[in-house]
Amino acid sequence: MDLRGALLVAGTTSDAGKSALVAGICRWLVRRGVSVAPFKAQNMSNNSVVTADGGEIGRAQAMQAHACGLAPSVAFNPVLLKPGSDRTSQVVVRGQASGQVSAMSYRSRKAALLEVVTETFAELRSRYDVVICEGAGSPAEINLRATDIANMGLAQAADLPVVVVGDIDRGGVLAHLFGTVAVLDPADQARIAGFVINKFRGDPALLAPGLDRLRTLTGRPTLGVVPWSDGLWLDAEDSLSAVADGVLGRPSPPHGSQWLRIAVVRSPRISNATDAEALACEPGVSVRYVTEPSRLLDADVVVLPGSKATVSDLAWLRSSGLADGVLAHAAAGKPVLGICGGYQMLGRRIVDPSGVEVPGGADVPGLGLLDLEVAFDPVKHLGNPTGTALGYPVRGYEIHHGQVVRSGDPFLLAGKGSDTGEGSDAGAVLGTHWHGLLENDHFRRALLTRLAAQAGRAGFRVAPATSFSAERARQLDLLGDLVEQHLDTSSLEHVIRHGASPELPVLASGLAESRA
Repeated sequence: MDLRGALLVAGTTSDAGKSALVAGICRWLVRRGVSVAPFKAQNMSNNSVVTADGGEIGRAQAMQAHACGLAPSVAFNPVLLKPGSDRTSQVVVRGQASGQVSAMSYRSRKAALLEVVTETFAELRSRYDVVICEGAGSPAEINLRATDIANMGLAQAADLPVVVVGDIDRGGVLAHLFGTVAVLDPADQARIAGFVINKFRGDPALLAPGLDRLRTLTGRPTLGVVPWSDGLWLDAEDSLSAVADGVLGRPSPPHGSQWLRIAVVRSPRISNATDAEALACEPGVSVRYVTEPSRLLDADVVVLPGSKATVSDLAWLRSSGLADGVLAHAAAGKPVLGICGGYQMLGRRIVDPSGVEVPGGADVPGLGLLDLEVAFDPVKHLGNPTGTALGYPVRGYEIHHGQVVRSGDPFLLAGKGSDTGEGSDAGAVLGTHWHGLLENDHFRRALLTRLAAQAGRAGFRVAPATSFSAERARQLDLLGDLVEQHLDTSSLEHVIRHGASPELPVLASGLAESRA
């Protein structure tokens, strides 16, 4: 297929389906022989990965890279914001941490970051036939338009046509789509080429009159209606967006006679919660997010995942009563697994001498379940280590400020480029700084077998051939199928190649004047 161009997928709201639609379009194009790359100028997420080129990007862009058949790269997400509180975020630029900002102070950095974004985008355009961009939040946030670098600001700077996707499952989608266009100034409106409806359930014939009216009102076509799909839940941009009733994934019946019930503590600043997704792929494993202690009572295994604010989340763990629940679980001999920030919480002591997380510094006791002391380093550690665990070769990635300064427990992992090992294995309580460790199939099966025995689930059996990478590929193919089957791909190709039609009307917005 001979196609060159670019497209920005914007959304009426956060979690409207931008990430999934970008991945689906990328997958569809790759299957047609197009050289394509994803791009998100600015992401805000605590779910991230370490790329082969040594930087940190949003996990959704890593998923989109996989959809393209590419290794994740810092070029696919040049600006990443990692919230550490309701008012502050760490800024990651081209994969490396670059200070803390508030919502107001970040505005002063936008001009310089726009240069980073446009330079990175131009580099991708020179290397790939097509670049499919993902917006951030909604372009209708006109209070942020003057310094926008991710939505219409990017579209204007990089000369991009825009398709707006809306989530019909939330209700009000036709008003959202109309209003998104109407509040924009004429120059921005001229870039909106059409719409996509996402997560539709029901009879398309009932929706058709609304789409006809939307086209009459805006002059813009709806390029497709994507149906609801229960099979999509991996690598969600919002780690909890695909969770129903707290249950992660779509649990399938056990391979043996018993289920293994895993409780993942959902702290306020949870990060890389997607680590638990590999567990949820296993038949007979029920993974549930929990936020209060009663949900731990019937759990076989408790997982403390990563945190962007370990000290703050540890305090929340105590105030919520969950800390006592975790301690009681461990006292009963049942297994507890900590990952990154959760691993640090399981130790005896956390020290923050440089004020990385706590202004003025901190020295707080951990839960004391591991013989471990951690100190925060101002320099964030990023890595893609390999090693051996439970007798199997493993790989993962590391993103953390906390450094182990003392450990008295046996190592969980060995061969991390040295003879020192990594992580802690105190029997029923274990932990690691490595993310992605559970995606190693042989290790995961060995770990689940051990955890089930420790929890007294003798009837649990791991399935012999579950493949996390194959499940991810299956979901990416499903996204490509949804695009191919439910979007007007001929019109989509035309928009990518030629941009928005110059004949599109301007909607009266009620604004007194256009953006200065």
